[in-house]
Amino acid sequence: MPLKYFTGKRNGGRRISIMGYDFVLILTVITLTVIGILFIYSSGITSIGTNVSNEYIKQILWGVTGLALMFVISFFDYRRLKLISLYVYMTFVGLLVITAIFGSVVNGAKSWLGIGSLGIQPSEFSKIGTIIFLASYLEDNSKESETFRVFATACLIVAIPALLILIQPDLGTTLVFFPILIAALYIGGADFRYLGFLFLVVILTSVFTMFYAWDLYLSENFIVLGRIFSDREVMIPFLTGLMILILFSGAGLLFFRKQIYFWLLYCFGGILASYGITLGAFKVLKGYQLMRLVVFLNPQVDPRGAGWNIIQSVTAVGSGGITGKGFLEGTQSHYRFLPQQSTDFIFSIFAEESGFFGSLVLFFLFSLIIIRGLYIVFTAKDRFGALISAGIVGMISFHIIENIGMAIGIMPITGIPLLFLSYGGSSLWTAFISIGIMLSIHQKRYRD
Repeated sequence: MPLKYFTGKRNGGRRISIMGYDFVLILTVITLTVIGILFIYSSGITSIGTNVSNEYIKQILWGVTGLALMFVISFFDYRRLKLISLYVYMTFVGLLVITAIFGSVVNGAKSWLGIGSLGIQPSEFSKIGTIIFLASYLEDNSKESETFRVFATACLIVAIPALLILIQPDLGTTLVFFPILIAALYIGGADFRYLGFLFLVVILTSVFTMFYAWDLYLSENFIVLGRIFSDREVMIPFLTGLMILILFSGAGLLFFRKQIYFWLLYCFGGILASYGITLGAFKVLKGYQLMRLVVFLNPQVDPRGAGWNIIQSVTAVGSGGITGKGFLEGTQSHYRFLPQQSTDFIFSIFAEESGFFGSLVLFFLFSLIIIRGLYIVFTAKDRFGALISAGIVGMISFHIIENIGMAIGIMPITGIPLLFLSYGGSSLWTAFISIGIMLSIHQKRYRD
């Protein structure tokens, strides 16, 4: 329920962790990190048993330092973050601007800052900065949480870093900002009509983008909906009719003050907003990213090209069966059929070698993080802590759903990592920092 129905003060109740620490959460993230290191090691083994990668060594280093960072942050009073929230947010926005100009291109996106092999992804850390500043803003405006002004400003706070990341272009990381915004607005008590409008725009934009991509790359098998973006004979009548409907709905609401006109304006406005966002997205997204949307609808349209990733990933997951092939015994990964197997498709390796039962264990561990995170949201001492926790839970949940979803073919491939498991220092540190902040909120929930 929104935080306006929750006082945030608990003077009694049983403490679940010793010395204020949530050891369930701590042990869960450590376990997931160890699993990640093991399967990153497995991803570097070839079919003849040769190790061709030292990524697991780097992951151990990042894991140990990230764990230390988590504990250090957990001792820090999270309430002091409010004082520096704007500066943290602006710092990461500035880094994103610098990245857009001087960043290094890796995997098709200009998302790295650094020298040689040493670098960071500011986009990963910007998620934390955005969560903290968004929580600070929503707390400061808690008495007006249901107003359009607060809703629009919150959307702007999230949109600035999201758009800077989109132009890299990094579609996966951009999408993470949506659940962060939704979670924070919901807990902050935003009007449900505004939240519904966000969902409407996101869903329609996703549908429009996939159909537009299909029409653009497979014109011989076009989908009629795609023509509203590419065929002027269809586009002009569509936009003209849509604008007339919006004007009539607005006039009806103005003169007759009936709810039916509001909802008509609501729906037609959502369609127009989605249409504009789709056109804008196609100006910055690369061809290979658009083809990922096409093959999501049907991987067989390009089985040896853009559809290869999904086909091989689903094959790996399915070949694991009930109990799996055994650690280091996977074939899809060791014969190098899986692309980006230590990052985007780490779950595919895990599922192939540990099977359905192993996957259930992994789901259980991730569920523990979400459950403990939600517990921290609703037991936080103040609104600021609850809003931060909500944003973090939204971020982690989306990473889990999207990464595993794309590995089993039910979500488009966006290149988003599976937190704690996928290879990468920036994403792992971001995850540990987030958990450290939640531990701080949990630890201070009873203290004055």
